[in-house]
Amino acid sequence: MDHSTRSSSSSATRVVDVLLPVALDQAYSYRVPRGIELAPGDVVCVPLGAREVIGVVWAENENPDPRLHNRLKDIDSKLEVPRFREELRKLVDWVANYTLSPRGQVLRMTLRMGEHLGPERVRLGVRLVGPKPQRMTPARARLIEILSDGLLHGKSDALKEAGCSAGVVDGLIDEGTLKVGPMARALAPPVPDPDFAQPDFSPEQTTAADSLRRLAAGGAFQVALLDGVTGSGKTEVYFEAVAEIIRRGEQTLILMPEIALTGQFLDRFAQRFGVRPLEWHSELTPRTRARNWAAIAAGEAQVVVGARSALFLPYAKLGLIIVDEEHDQAYKQDEGAHYHARDMAVVRASIAKIPIVLASATPSVESEVNARKGRYQRVALPSRFGGQHMPQIEAIDLRREGPMRGRYIAPRLAEQIGIAIERREQALLFLNRRGYAPLTLCRACGHRFACSICDAWLVDHRFRQRLVCHHCGFSMPRPRLCPHCSAEQSLVAVGPGVERLQEEAQNLFPNARTLVLSSDLVTSIESMRSELTEIAEGRVDIIIGTQLVAKGHNFPRLNLVGVVDADLGLGNGDPRAAERTYQLLNQVIGRAGRDQGYGVGYLQTHQPEHPVMKALVACDREAFYESEIDARERTGYPPFGRLASLIVSAGDRPTAEGYARKLAAIAPQDERIKVLGPAEAPLAVIKGRYRFRILVKSARGVDLSSYLRHWLAAGPKTTGNLNLEVDVDPQSFL
Repeated sequence: MDHSTRSSSSSATRVVDVLLPVALDQAYSYRVPRGIELAPGDVVCVPLGAREVIGVVWAENENPDPRLHNRLKDIDSKLEVPRFREELRKLVDWVANYTLSPRGQVLRMTLRMGEHLGPERVRLGVRLVGPKPQRMTPARARLIEILSDGLLHGKSDALKEAGCSAGVVDGLIDEGTLKVGPMARALAPPVPDPDFAQPDFSPEQTTAADSLRRLAAGGAFQVALLDGVTGSGKTEVYFEAVAEIIRRGEQTLILMPEIALTGQFLDRFAQRFGVRPLEWHSELTPRTRARNWAAIAAGEAQVVVGARSALFLPYAKLGLIIVDEEHDQAYKQDEGAHYHARDMAVVRASIAKIPIVLASATPSVESEVNARKGRYQRVALPSRFGGQHMPQIEAIDLRREGPMRGRYIAPRLAEQIGIAIERREQALLFLNRRGYAPLTLCRACGHRFACSICDAWLVDHRFRQRLVCHHCGFSMPRPRLCPHCSAEQSLVAVGPGVERLQEEAQNLFPNARTLVLSSDLVTSIESMRSELTEIAEGRVDIIIGTQLVAKGHNFPRLNLVGVVDADLGLGNGDPRAAERTYQLLNQVIGRAGRDQGYGVGYLQTHQPEHPVMKALVACDREAFYESEIDARERTGYPPFGRLASLIVSAGDRPTAEGYARKLAAIAPQDERIKVLGPAEAPLAVIKGRYRFRILVKSARGVDLSSYLRHWLAAGPKTTGNLNLEVDVDPQSFL
C-alpha cells in the first residue's frame, strides 16, 4: 500500500522518524497528519517541547511502538524547499558514525539557515512619490535626497545611508511623500560560461587539463591528486574540469582553507568563466546565506566556492568536488563534530559516485602515500608556468651569522632586503607568531605575565596596547607597573612577533613601506582583500606576515622571502611537526619569483642539518617524503596506523584526572590497539578547565570508531562540569 493510501486510511496512522539539528544521536517519531505528502529527505517543522524546530524526515517508521501512540505529536508542516537527497543523508550518517558525533549535530551543518529556511520573505522598499513635507528636518532632507531618483530603495539600506531612524521614514509615508512597495526578488545566480575565455596552456598544463577533463566527463568516483609546484597554474588547470561539469549541467564545489582571503581566486574565476562563483562562508549576512542556500538546493548555483562547512550543503546535482590546498590544517574542524573536510569530501564523492580533485604543491603525507600506492591518480605539474624558475633557497645558520642581541633579522637577510628595495621589488618577512612578543616579563623580579585561566603566556600586542591570551581570548591593558613588585618601566618583551618585526624593519629601512598581514589584525574580509590588492599592485615594499601569507596569493613583484624563525614549528612534540613545517615553509617561499625575476628564500635556522631544512635547501621534495613516510611506517603513525584523542576536562584537576584514569582502566583489550595515558595535555589548562589526554593508537585496518563506541558506552558517565571530547584522526596535539 502506498503512503497516500495509508495516510488516508482510518485504520492506520502513518509515523515517520525525523532527525533534528540538536546534539542527540536518535531521531524522533512523529505522526503524519492527513493531507501532508511526505518522503524521506523532506524538510519539516515539528514541535519539540515548547518550541518548534526544523528537521528532516529520515525514515519511515513501519513499526511504531504502540505504547507511544497517544504520546506522539503531529508534524506541523512541510517546508517548500527541495528534498534532501539520499547521498547527503548517507553522508550525515557516515560522518556521525566515524567521528562519534551525534547525528543531529552533523545535520545542523546542513541546515545552517535556522529560521531563514523556506521561501524568501518579501522585502519591502520605499520610493519618492509625493510632494515635499510641510515640515522639513535635516534627516528628512537627507533621506529625500537619497530617494530623489524615484526608484525603489531597500528601507534598511536607505535608513543606513541617510543616518536616520525608522520614524523618519514612517512619518514621510504618513504624509504621502514616500510609498512602500515590494522589492524585486533576487535573480538566480548568473551561469558561468565554460567557453568565456580559452586558456593559453603550456604542453605540461594541456596534458594535466586533458586528464582532469576526462576525470570530470567520466562521472564516476575517482580521486585525482593535482600535484603541482607553486606557480604551476594548478587553479587554471582544474578550471577545465569545472568547465566540463558546467557543460554537463551539474554543480561543482570548490573547497578552500581560507575563503575570506580568496579575492584573487574569485577574480581569476571571473576571468575564465565571465562571472564570479557563489560564495559560502561564515562572513555572509543571514539574508545572503539564506539566498545562497536556496540557490544551491535548487541547483541554480552551478559553482560554489566555500570553506569546509560548504561540504554539507544540500546540492541538487553535485558533479565534482575540488579541495584546493588539500594539505592545509584549516580543513580540520575542532569544535562540535570533529571532522577533516578533505577526508569527508572524499567520502561524499564516494557516496555520490562523482570525481574529486585534491590540489596541492605540498601534498599531505596521507595523499602522497595514496598516490604512490595507486589509490589516487596523480596529475603532475612539475614546473612553473611561463618558464619561471623555482626559488633558490639558502639557510642562514643563526649559530654563526645571527643578528645582534635584541634584533631578529640576520645581517645577510637585511642586506638582501635592501638590494630588493633598490630594485623596486618586494620582500616578505615570514614569522608564524602574532603580536609584538610572545612573552612579557619584569626585569626587576622576573614575573612573567600568564593567562589567569589558561596554561599559556600572554602575548604583547602593541598595536592594540594589550596583553592577549591566544587560547581563550582574555586580554588586559599593558600595565605601567609590575603587578608583582610594583617596579616602574621594568617590563620587557621577550622574543619576536610580527609587530616587533615590523618595528625592526622600519628602523632598518625607514623609507620603505611596510604592512603586517596577521589574522588578529583582520577587521573584515573587505579590509583584508584591500590590503592584498595593495601588495599585488606594488604599493608595499616589505610584507611582514604569519601563515596568512602562505595561502595561494600571487604577488607579482615579490622575489625575496625571509623566514625569520624556520625552527618554530619543529619543537612541540607533534607527530606531524616535520610535515607541517616543510609544507608551510615550502608554500611561503613559493610566493617568490612567480611572475618575473628570480625568487630567493632565506631560512634563518639553528638546525640547518635538520631533514626538513636540508630538503628545502636542496629543493629535494622526494628526500623529505621518503624520510617522513619511512618514519611514519616504522612508528605506525598515520597513514600506516590510526589515532584518536580523548580529552577529558573539568573545572578542577582531581576530577579530570580521576575520570580519565577510570576511563583508561576499563579500555577493552585488543592486541592491535594501544591506549596511552592519561597524561596532562600539553596545554593543561584552557579557559579555567583542567585537561587530560588519552591517546589511542591502532593498526590501519582496525575499525577504531567501533572500538571507541563500545568502550565509551561501557565507561563512566560524565556528570556536572566534566566533559569528554573525542577526536578521531586528530590534527592538533595540544
